[in-house]
Amino acid sequence: MKFNGNASRLQQKMAASSAGVARRLAVMNALNLRSGDTVLDVGCGAGHLVEDISLAVGAGGKAFGLDPSQTQLKNALVRCDALKNTQFLCARADNIDLDNGSFDAIASIQTLDYIPDVDATLAEVARLLKPKSQFVNVSVLWDRFKFYGAQEKLNNMMHEAFKAHCPHQMLPMELPGKLAKHGIDHLRNESLAFVATKRHANSPAAYAEMVVANFAITQGVEVEKVQQWQAELAQAEIDGRFGFTSFPVLTVGYKC
Repeated sequence: MKFNGNASRLQQKMAASSAGVARRLAVMNALNLRSGDTVLDVGCGAGHLVEDISLAVGAGGKAFGLDPSQTQLKNALVRCDALKNTQFLCARADNIDLDNGSFDAIASIQTLDYIPDVDATLAEVARLLKPKSQFVNVSVLWDRFKFYGAQEKLNNMMHEAFKAHCPHQMLPMELPGKLAKHGIDHLRNESLAFVATKRHANSPAAYAEMVVANFAITQGVEVEKVQQWQAELAQAEIDGRFGFTSFPVLTVGYKC
């Protein structure tokens, strides 16, 4: 799933929603940055976390953002235009042209889920981290990502189609073993799970619904079925029986 065009716009809206703000706050609390730190955000998107990191490390520090999407990086540059301690790189996360031990911390929010070869990316993370420095990641338990309110058969069809959107459905369960192979240990996990019962402009449910609907069509689900699913969710909200659940997991580790 590539975050260009409409997908890019929806990702930015999701990042600005209540769930996006909560995830960034959790990451920033875990990072516990100091003035002068140099930090990398892998899969920076439109630069929301880079902006927060930039302000936390101050003029003596540096906030790097890395993303393979030129569209996303253009938005990130606009967002961070007034910040003089930011730098953006257009590259894949498994091949980063920076020196070993460049960073005091590396963070990533819902990026590893979409990278087929996670181990190659984690090898780069370990290479770029200074000794005893920190890696903070948020990935989703996608089996716990679900809408409620549409009739069961249709709802299951939509969720089944959406499984193809990323190669790692339950990455937080696999990360401890993968991180240990690359010398990142002393792990802790924290649930960032949430429930939404409304589809208003600040609700992650509104944007997640559009992402699922758009992706299902690319997987061959008939437009009429997708529209029916959305109509049933809308009616469920009116009836007071709509729900959306997601289970992001914050994982924190330290390079040995």
